[in-house]
Formats: sequence, structure tokens, C-alpha cells
Amino acid sequence: MTNNPASAMVDWDLAVSLGSRVAGDGPRVSPDEAAAAVAELRAGANRSTGLVREFTGLVAEERTAPVVVVDRPGWIQANADSFATILGPVIEQLAAKKGQPSGVALAVGSKITGAEVGGLLGFLAGKVLGQFDPFFGPAGRLLLVAPNIVHVERELDALPRDFRLWVCLHEETHRVQFTAVPWMRDHLFGEMQQIAETLEPTKLLDDGLKRVTEAIKGGGGSSLIDAIGTPEQKEIIERVTGVMSLLEGHADVVMDGVGPTVIPTVAEIRRSFDRRRKGVGPLDRVLRRLLGLDAKMAQYRDGAAFVRGVVGKVGMHEFNAVWDRPENLPTKAEIGEPAAWVSRVL
Repeated sequence: MTNNPASAMVDWDLAVSLGSRVAGDGPRVSPDEAAAAVAELRAGANRSTGLVREFTGLVAEERTAPVVVVDRPGWIQANADSFATILGPVIEQLAAKKGQPSGVALAVGSKITGAEVGGLLGFLAGKVLGQFDPFFGPAGRLLLVAPNIVHVERELDALPRDFRLWVCLHEETHRVQFTAVPWMRDHLFGEMQQIAETLEPTKLLDDGLKRVTEAIKGGGGSSLIDAIGTPEQKEIIERVTGVMSLLEGHADVVMDGVGPTVIPTVAEIRRSFDRRRKGVGPLDRVLRRLLGLDAKMAQYRDGAAFVRGVVGKVGMHEFNAVWDRPENLPTKAEIGEPAAWVSRVL
């Protein structure tokens, strides 16, 4: 990452080191239990490819993106690498607008930012079960966070074999979305580029601090993302929200559609997991609000309702027109009104 402009502005090594300490190791497991979990997750991901294809009609070649089973530090490292790539253009824009610091100022600033990023990654590393990283290599990679999956299955008292396949179904759906729809990756990256071009560093910093204060005091319902506030930025965020709601909701629909045919305890898992999604404790709620995780939960719910609404009206084959080209993606408004999307696209 030495040639990436993000490396000069963010001390990624510090972020990874601090984040790993914040995240901790997760639940205690024996070497045999760990090996069994890794093997079962790999097998579940590979098995899920055909199941997702059969249910959705989306064709993604098997093993086009690697399945990587990681621990919490491994997830943090993977995301630091991806962020350095994604944020490079953003930081170039910021540096061009406010001037590039040098020497001591640059070194100190990069460590402060690295510590902030590390703290956020450390918190998230204890929550994430899996993630498809579309910006890695030529085809992306599927990350499954083994200690978190083991932790949650124990917490829910779920049958490990069933819970692990259930998680794999969701994450494999994301892999299929990006590998069967090859334009999706460039489309999302392009949206991020547009946000970068409109950033105002001073306002972003001032508003970000305000959001933190409001969240800690329990006031307001906004996240750090809401600090991006120009009309042009809001328009881009609206488009990205529509896309992310589609992707998350579609994966949830696949989980619930395929699950009953291959996972005996899927109904029990869903009920328990939905209760868990609401978060626990005041600190957890504050951090969720700050990081926009409450909004992400709404994306699962609203996106799933959209997919079910369209599929119920026109069927899965016609619904798949959503993947034909970027213009067919639902807007944020259409996510809440599936019939409007059907009228516009079909």
C-alpha cells in the first residue's frame, strides 16, 4: 500500500494492529473444532453456489471468487486492504482541495486517522459473519468470519451445521450478484468516485463531530454518513441506498427461499437471528447509530419486501431484469413501492 495515496493519509498498519486488539479473539475453540468449522464453511459456500443459481436463475461460474475463512484480525486486514484501494481516489480529492500536509503533520495525522479507523474496524470485526468483497482482485472474494459464526451459533443455541449453511447461503448470494452481474462492481465504484469529487473536508469534519456528540447524548437519529449533505451528494447516496437495499434484501429472500429445503431448523434460526439484529446495550446502540448499522437493518427489511413484492407480481424470471443494466436498478423510492419499479422497467 506504499504507493496508494490512502497510505500516506491513514496509517493502515496501526489501524490493523489496534483493530485486532479491540476485536479480540472471539470464543474459545479447540484446534479440532476450529478445523471442523473451517471445513464446514468452505463446503457450505461451495454447496450454496448451485442452490442460489437454481433459486434465482442467476448464473455465476463456480469458484470464480475465492472463499476465504478468516479470524477477526484476518477480516480487519482484508478490509484495510480494500479501504486503501477504495479510498485512494477520495483522499486524492481531499488533498487536492485542502493541500497536502507534509513531514510531522502528515505523520501525526495518519496515525490519528489510523487509530480512528482501527477502532471502527475492531468494533465491526466482532459483528460481521461474512462479507463479499467485490473490489479484491479481478473477481472479488468471499470472506467468512469463523469465530463470529461460532459465537452467534452458540448464542442462539443453533445447530452448527444448519447455521453455517444458512450464513453461507446469504453471503454466496452476494458473490453470485457480483460475478453473474459483472457491471455491478464498476457501477458501485463509480458512485464512490462521484461522492469523492463533491466532498468538502472542513464541513465533513465539523458535521462528523456533531453527529458523534448527538449519538452519545442519545439525540437525533442520524449517522456519520449523514454528514455528507449537499444535494448532489444526497442524490448519489439515495442511488447507493437503493442498490444496497436490493442486494441485501435479495440475499435475505434467497436465504428464506432456499433454507427450508436444505436446513431443517431454518425457521428457528431466522426467529432467533432477527431478535439478535436489534442490538444489545447502550454502547452497542450508540455505535450502531453512528456507523449507520440501524439503516443497514432497514435495508435488509425494505429490500426483502421489494424483492418479494416484484417476484410475487411478475415472477423471478421477470424480476431478474433488475440485473440487466444500471438503469434498471431500483431507486430508493421504488424500494418502498415495487409496483412503481415494475411499471418503469417491465
